[in-house]
Amino acid sequence: MLVKASPPEPGTGALAGSVGRLPLHTLLLVAAVAAGVVAQGGYYPQGRFLVAALAGAALIAALRMPPPLSLWDRWAVPAACAALGGWALARAAAAGSIGAGVPTALTVACVAAGVVVMLRADAAQRELCALSVVGIGVLVAVGGWIGVVWRMPPLAFISEQQIRHQLWRASSTLTYPNAAAAILAVLAVLAVALLLARPHAPLRQAAVFALLVGLAATLSRGGALALLVGLAALAVLAGVPATVRHLAPPALGAAVAAAALAPSFPATARPQPLLAVAGVAAGLLVALGLPRLPGRPRAVALLAGFAAVAGAAGLLLVRSPGMATLADTRVSLDSPTRTESAQAAWRLVAEHPLAGVGPGRALFTWTVPDGRTVTGRYAHNEYLQVLVELGAIGSILLLLVLAAIAVTLRRGRATAQPATLWCGAVAGLGVLTVHSGLDFLWQLPVIPLTGALLAGLAGPVTTRTVTGPAPVEVQ
Repeated sequence: MLVKASPPEPGTGALAGSVGRLPLHTLLLVAAVAAGVVAQGGYYPQGRFLVAALAGAALIAALRMPPPLSLWDRWAVPAACAALGGWALARAAAAGSIGAGVPTALTVACVAAGVVVMLRADAAQRELCALSVVGIGVLVAVGGWIGVVWRMPPLAFISEQQIRHQLWRASSTLTYPNAAAAILAVLAVLAVALLLARPHAPLRQAAVFALLVGLAATLSRGGALALLVGLAALAVLAGVPATVRHLAPPALGAAVAAAALAPSFPATARPQPLLAVAGVAAGLLVALGLPRLPGRPRAVALLAGFAAVAGAAGLLLVRSPGMATLADTRVSLDSPTRTESAQAAWRLVAEHPLAGVGPGRALFTWTVPDGRTVTGRYAHNEYLQVLVELGAIGSILLLLVLAAIAVTLRRGRATAQPATLWCGAVAGLGVLTVHSGLDFLWQLPVIPLTGALLAGLAGPVTTRTVTGPAPVEVQ
């Protein structure tokens, strides 16, 4: 069964949408991402099985569609994922509990399913799917912003243990702020690429604005760093002048909205909802209004706007103790927890170099300056986490998965339509690659699944004519 989207008027529709048909298999894959986002990323068993079930249903539906012409595109990623998932189960069984390997195996299976499903979609369907997941990201961003402005757990929560350093950070419907930041940063880059394909679509401009504001609300340093890497990659792939020209207005608007949100972050200060709402309204006006100015006035307005935002931020830092706390805790690369957990992880690697300690069995312990012993389960680095749990064997199998995806991306460049969608998907994967080395993101299946969806978006497009039942019209 196919679901046909009604053709939108120019500049309207889903994110100034794309005319095309969204098949059942891609619809189910988008549903898996949406369900995972709502179910706290799929971190807990019920959510994890829900995401896996929807991804599995999408895979079953996809098998009815014409497969990719190349054997590589059909089997490379699924075979590499099967090897990694199988090793996780085998290592867990050897450690005494095969069930401990199920979460890892399910996550890897979701990655394989996501790539297979998207490789069986045509160019128009992929663009519509990309627009759909960006729309999901916008909802995540709005939820996190609301959580900070009105201090509504679990959409936001207080970080840091010391009272003077406590900040409200957006987590939206994910388990914690850095996970929300990962989703938002990946989809922000994808949204910029979609904007490059249709620069004058106001809903695409608004989507970029919303995703950047939502990312700012998380106060995630890893998310911000990964976003910068992704935007740089997008600029290299899609062209620096075009990327800067079309990104600058929503970025300035997001800076305005983030500056208005900043006084609401410190837990020791009262929230400022009226200021935050006014900031979003002004920022959205900037994001949508500046692109309509002619070239030179727009450039002058952008420079003046960024200078004004920087000046206002500097003034706040000087005059507001809360803003000084924000700068002390978030505008820094220092992270003792990550450093100590990484050192503890390497000690475990030295003890179990080949096969690891087994899935779910990693426990990292270290002593803090006040003499207390701290224990953690995650190394805040997924590549190191795999090395600890699955050993060198698991790391090699992970490299095979990543290599298979990389070759699939390279093979997809020639058939990419529009080319900017390929650039955005590849740059979005760059965001996820960087951020995965800074946080424990793969413990939430929706994040690897989103990465798999992007990998499929950038893969080779099947050129066969699809035959089958007549599409179902959705009014």
